[in-house]
Amino acid sequence: MKTQTILLTSALASISWAGIAQANDTNTTQAVPYHYGMPLHIAKVVSLTEPSTMDCKVITAEMTYIDHSGQPAQITYRKLSDACSLQN
Repeated sequence: MKTQTILLTSALASISWAGIAQANDTNTTQAVPYHYGMPLHIAKVVSLTEPSTMDCKVITAEMTYIDHSGQPAQITYRKLSDACSLQN
């Protein structure tokens, strides 16, 4: 009886550790560079980030979003910095 309990407990523990490892892997998605014409299936934008700069120049920004299948995704794209809108 004790052997069955030990085996069952160790099996459940290993399954839970595998689930935790898989959950951690899905949160570390790599940002994909955008190219013209690339289909984006965005259901919800989570965040938009870009480096802060006082110069008007082209920068690489990043968008984190949830796609239509419910999976998180990240994409990088090139844009003019926000400093360009402040200069005439």
